[in-house]
Amino acid sequence: MRAAPILILAALLLGGCAGDDPGNDGRLYVVCTTGQVADLAREVGGERVRVEALMGPGIDPHLYKASAGDVERLRRADLILYNGLHLEAKMGEVIEEMGHRRPTLAVAELVPEARLLSPDDYEGLHDPHVWFDLELWALTPAPVADELAALDPGHADRYRARARDYASRIDSMHVYARETFATVPPGQRVLITAHDAFNYLGRAYGLEVRGLQGISTATEAGTGDVQDLASFIVERRIPALFVETSVSPRAIRALEEAVRSRGFEVRVGGEVYSDALGDEGTPQGTYLGMVRHNIDTISAALRGEGGHEGR
Repeated sequence: MRAAPILILAALLLGGCAGDDPGNDGRLYVVCTTGQVADLAREVGGERVRVEALMGPGIDPHLYKASAGDVERLRRADLILYNGLHLEAKMGEVIEEMGHRRPTLAVAELVPEARLLSPDDYEGLHDPHVWFDLELWALTPAPVADELAALDPGHADRYRARARDYASRIDSMHVYARETFATVPPGQRVLITAHDAFNYLGRAYGLEVRGLQGISTATEAGTGDVQDLASFIVERRIPALFVETSVSPRAIRALEEAVRSRGFEVRVGGEVYSDALGDEGTPQGTYLGMVRHNIDTISAALRGEGGHEGR
């Protein structure tokens, strides 16, 4: 059953070269998979790059499959940037094939392996959600600048200056995250979401993280998972849990009901961004804006302040 996609890919790869893009305006055309990676490319490339993200707001990269249009965009790209570490699992074959024909960089794989998380239930692979440890994500702008400089050497200094500035702003947000999460009482620093996208956040900022579905949303939470986590919430008197913008809220709603059936009220503390950014033109439509939203939403709810229903 894999023959048809492979044939489509082969036909598109043979269809021309990147330079035949009728919309070419002299800028580098950078095609990215996720919003986080696309925002990284825009910040480092500035006005010298034209960036396109294949996955928009609310899109789950674990389940995303490349369309024929996506393959065409990748074929025309001057540079392909993706997260890597198997985040874009169903695009693996396409990205691997493109890597033989286009400059391609997996930005999460720039992080030293010793600093990656490798949960026991992830079958020997690394957790791909490295952007939630800001100290680690601050390592990615410089290599992206190097890739752009190799393609556009006349503006190499500009790319590297922008990369340094962006890394500095990420570092500043890292400090903000540490200070803000420190305001949550230690016993309440427990983050409960639909899937384990936040383990790097937990390690970096002192949160215990519990997810119903594991690292990949390709697995479904069973009844036993819901009941076990409900018991944990009641025992620890956890004040809030969170829905994610790129994951169905169904499992979290089931967990909320299971907790209520035990005589304890846990509220949805808000909506957080895990694998996708927010809408373009909003603060959450940028990486740093998304991260700050999560920091503020999670910390306030765990302190018992405010909170609102997710979608």
